[in-house]
Amino acid sequence: MISVLYELFSYTFITRALLVGILVSLCASVLGVSLVLKRYSMIGDGLSHVGFGSLSVAMAFNLAPLQVSIPVVVLAAFLLLRISENSKIKGDAAIALISSSSLAIGVIVTSLTTGMNTDVCNYMFGSILAMGKSDVYLSVALSIVVLILYGLFYNNIFAITFDENFAKATGIRTEKYNMLIALLTALTIVVGMRLMGALLISSLIIFPSLTSMRIFGSFRGVIITSAILSVICFFIGIVTSFQYNIPAGASIVVVNLVAFIAASALGAAKKIGR
Repeated sequence: MISVLYELFSYTFITRALLVGILVSLCASVLGVSLVLKRYSMIGDGLSHVGFGSLSVAMAFNLAPLQVSIPVVVLAAFLLLRISENSKIKGDAAIALISSSSLAIGVIVTSLTTGMNTDVCNYMFGSILAMGKSDVYLSVALSIVVLILYGLFYNNIFAITFDENFAKATGIRTEKYNMLIALLTALTIVVGMRLMGALLISSLIIFPSLTSMRIFGSFRGVIITSAILSVICFFIGIVTSFQYNIPAGASIVVVNLVAFIAASALGAAKKIGR
């Protein structure tokens, strides 16, 4: 195992992927707790499809993919909230509407221009080889911004997560903080898509939160455990991917699945023991 780790860290592209992946895992895990509790966890899947559509358009016009995707996905996140809050189209229906439309646009643009080449597949399924230096700098900067903003507004995010009506009654501008969560989620999705792929990035939001909820009952405990589990599962997934030559994104998801099953079994054992 030590020799595998030594060889792993000898590759610059893997070191870059680990740095970005750990930061994205932290961002996705802490945001995922609020999204899961608010029953809005599939927003990650919807926004990743929007990201794929914007990436396809950017590649068709030879534009910088991340620079194009960031504003488009952020706008889509705000639009999702507006549609859900102010129209008859609610929650999962709004996500399905926007995600399927964006994915369809991306597929059409891809088929008419570049076709299903390696770059497109990397964005759909993720690739640790796809992280260039400029991508790393931008991803690290955005991830740090997400973590700082989450930490600064933690108390208000906690309040609107558990009882939005009560939070509004106490004077908290719930719309503002819902928009903040949407913004942070959008940034995390765009940053993580390069590594995990548009089809798998939502797993980083959902799995660690659900797994930690099987073990702990307090919000803070779930947040901390989710962050730790997410980073550990990501690292194990990258090592497994490198050792057995399998796609990194899929490997990370399977490790998260195993952790979820183990936590569910542990939770069930605790209930039986009582």
